[in-house]
Amino acid sequence: MALWGTIVNALAIIAGGLLGLFLQGMRDRIRQTVMQGIGLALLALGISMTLKSSDFLLIVSSLVLGGLIGELLKVEQGLERLGKLLERGVNAVVPGMKQGGIAAGFVSTTLLYCVGAMAVLGAMDGGLRGNHDILYTKAMLDGFTAIIFASTLGIGVLFSSVPVFLYQGAIALAASLIAALIDQVMLTEMLTQITAVGGVLIMGLGLNVLDIRRIHVANLLPSILIAAAAVPLLNWISG
Repeated sequence: MALWGTIVNALAIIAGGLLGLFLQGMRDRIRQTVMQGIGLALLALGISMTLKSSDFLLIVSSLVLGGLIGELLKVEQGLERLGKLLERGVNAVVPGMKQGGIAAGFVSTTLLYCVGAMAVLGAMDGGLRGNHDILYTKAMLDGFTAIIFASTLGIGVLFSSVPVFLYQGAIALAASLIAALIDQVMLTEMLTQITAVGGVLIMGLGLNVLDIRRIHVANLLPSILIAAAAVPLLNWISG
């Protein structure tokens, strides 16, 4: 079943988020320290992913073009509006819920869970071979981070399971078509560049979590598509 790993991943986020809601009473100092640890880990993960590619010019070009497209499409504003809609819906059911928390939790964790290379590689592996080991590992990691984020950012973290399911599910279902159209060598190179650019975005998330500087990571998401499309384009030009 191509979607099984994605289903497990989404359920892990929900389970971790629910557990995190019960831990909201932990002291602010503990939560702050744990969040700082997560932020530093995201920076380290992003650096390791980015170093997988030696084509620095392609990474920079993808980020520049992707950032321009993201700003024109207002990707981050769209995600924030969706988060606000969720917030109003929850507040209608549960009056007195903290304002702003749902949108922040939804946007932050949606980006974190979708940007990483494991989301793309795991979904593709599940779609191509029915192998869900990568997504099982990602589900465990996402579940643990959902505990921490939900204890800090609240119920919005649980809603991020929906875009995760849709995003990874779409990749898994399209994987067989992609494999039929692209040879294995080019597909491997595309995944390398996707991983590298995704690593830069994860570093941006790390800076946001550490509250060092506000990075509009969502508006940089199109850069992943630019990086993927650049590989066959450059191959065609050089050929």
